[in-house]
Amino acid sequence: MNQSVSAHKSSSDPQGLYLLLISVHGLIRGPNLELGRDADTGGQTLYVVELARALAELPGVARVDLMTRRVADPQVSSDYAQQTESLGPKARIVRIDAGPEGYIRKEELWDHLDSFADNALAFLRAEGQTPDIVHSHYADAGYVGTRLA
Repeated sequence: MNQSVSAHKSSSDPQGLYLLLISVHGLIRGPNLELGRDADTGGQTLYVVELARALAELPGVARVDLMTRRVADPQVSSDYAQQTESLGPKARIVRIDAGPEGYIRKEELWDHLDSFADNALAFLRAEGQTPDIVHSHYADAGYVGTRLA
């Protein structure tokens, strides 16, 4: 994997690839994941955070963004309301507004996925960089990924 990643140079960044991971549901943050809090905050949250960190360590990768939904809810940590959170020198969590501010189950997110995609696209345009690879996790993020690709 290292050879194929480092062999490809991004057209948007001479330093390497810009990878975008999307995981819409659950509560995602760098430290102290709330694994098992509910059905939406389990192993996938740990997997995507660790994947973002690991991908950022690969040669040929300039940056990794893990995009998820921003949650501003007094019933959960204020960590989930921060727009961005560092996962290391080349990786970060980017939280996108979509739907109500509060935490909602993944089954209730579908009506808000177009809003998520629109706001994610606005974020990417404001950053001025197009992802070289979009990697979505679960069906809700897959829908968003197809809208962004």
